[in-house]
Amino acid sequence: MNEIKHHGKCLCGNVQYDVIGTPEIVAHCHCEDCQRASGAGHSTAAMYAVENFTMTGETRSYERVAENGNRVTRVFCPVCSSPLYGCNSANPNFLSIALGTLDDSSPFNPQAIIFQRNHKTWDLMDETLQSFDTQPQWSPEQDT
Repeated sequence: MNEIKHHGKCLCGNVQYDVIGTPEIVAHCHCEDCQRASGAGHSTAAMYAVENFTMTGETRSYERVAENGNRVTRVFCPVCSSPLYGCNSANPNFLSIALGTLDDSSPFNPQAIIFQRNHKTWDLMDETLQSFDTQPQWSPEQDT
């Protein structure tokens, strides 16, 4: 999947993007913000270096300070409200793409669950995935 280009878009097609390569990590997040933003028990995202991402179309964003003090920004389409990606001040060179906005998300497999402490019993998860009660203190830049 290294040099494969993945295309994605919002529900109405107003915003389109391409991302190249393999994500740093794919994770399910059960934090309360993701639950509210998705309207589901979790969100699933693929983290990429910002330099591998290009986008066209107008977006809006919403910024919030997380309980750990990091600034979390969610970017969405102002027409259809589809969540597109998020950024975290702890990892400014990376963004996390909402996996459901990719045209073909079948090559992606979640590797971890974060904010397990907020998991809803009705939101079934793969119990073999590595799980964290909160946001782990990890950065993809630590691996380089």
